[in-house]
Amino acid sequence: MARIAIAGAGLAGRLFAWALARAGHRVEVFDPALGPEPRFDAQGAAAFTAAGMLSPLAEQECGGEAIATLGWQSLALWPSVVGQFKTAVGFRMQGSLLLAHRSDRGAAARALARMPGAQDLSSDQLRALEPALAPGLCAWLLPGEGLIHPIEAMAALHAQAPGVAWHWQQTVRAVEPGRLELDDGRHAHTDWAIDARGLGGRPDLPSLRGVRGEVVALDLPGHGLLRPLRLLHPRHRVYLVPRSGHELLLGASEIESEDRSPVSLRSAVELMAAAHSVLPALAEARIGRLDRHLRPALPDNLPHSHHEPGLLRLNGLYRHGWLLAPALVQRLLGQSGLASLESTP
Repeated sequence: MARIAIAGAGLAGRLFAWALARAGHRVEVFDPALGPEPRFDAQGAAAFTAAGMLSPLAEQECGGEAIATLGWQSLALWPSVVGQFKTAVGFRMQGSLLLAHRSDRGAAARALARMPGAQDLSSDQLRALEPALAPGLCAWLLPGEGLIHPIEAMAALHAQAPGVAWHWQQTVRAVEPGRLELDDGRHAHTDWAIDARGLGGRPDLPSLRGVRGEVVALDLPGHGLLRPLRLLHPRHRVYLVPRSGHELLLGASEIESEDRSPVSLRSAVELMAAAHSVLPALAEARIGRLDRHLRPALPDNLPHSHHEPGLLRLNGLYRHGWLLAPALVQRLLGQSGLASLESTP
C-alpha cells in the first residue's frame, strides 16, 4: 500500500483518487474549492460545466488522430468505470449527429473530410433517428460516440472512493516527487504525488492558458432528443446534449479568452437561436442556468502527461476532458504500476 497525495479534485484528480483508493492505497486529495459540489461560478472544477460529449470522430476535425485515438480508448474504458458505480450515472453510446443548414453545406463538407466514418443521412433516416429535429437539415451520423452526465459522474467518483481524505479550501503551490507544497507553507510528504490542478498548475506549466466555454442549461419535458448534436454555425461550434428526458445542455466549445464574467446577452441569444433553428420545440424550454468556465490548454492544444518515480502529472486537456481523461489516467496508472480503472476491489 502506498501513500498518495493528489493536487486537484477535478475529473482527472477524482479518477485517480477513485482508482487508487479501490486498489487499497492511502489517498489524500487537496483542492481550493469549498467542497465537492459544483457552484457554477466559474471557479472550481471545469468538469462540472462541460457537456460530457464523448466524440472522438468529431474532435478529430481539429484535434487530429492523436486525440481521436485517445478518445476511442476512453470510450472503451467508460463502460467499465460507470459499471462499477453504485449509483446511476447517465451514460449512453448511441452515436452523435453533425447537422448543417443547407446554406452551410460547403463548410460541412470541409469538416467531414477530417471525420472518416461519418455517415450521410437522408431526410427519412434523420427523421427515424431524431423525429424532433426540424425538416430540411443536412445530417451525418457519427457512430460509436456517446455522452456522460458530468455532474452525476463527478458525484459518484467523490462519494465512492473508499477511505479517501478530501482536503477542501487547500491550494497546492507546488508538486514535486513525493511532496506537495501548500499555500500556507505546509508540506504533504508521501510516496507518490499527483498533479491534476488544471489552471492551478501554471507554476509548473507556465504555458498553460484558459479557454472559455459557455453553456445554457435548458429544461423541456418531452424534448424527444436522444443523441448529442453538433451544428455547424458561422460563429460558434454549437452543441446540444440531452442529459435526461427533460434536461438539455447547450453550448459553444471554445472562446479564446480567460474572462470568467457571466455569459453575455449576445452569446446567449446566438446560442439559443442556433439551437432553436434545429430543434423547434426549444421555443417552450425554460432557461435553468447560464454558466461559463475556463478549460486548461497548452499552446498545441494537446494534453501533457508525465511520469517519473514518485510523481505523475496530467494537464492541458483543453475541451477534451471527459473524452480523454480515462485513457490518460489509465496510462499513468499503468506506467506507475499503482492501479487500473478497470480493476475491482
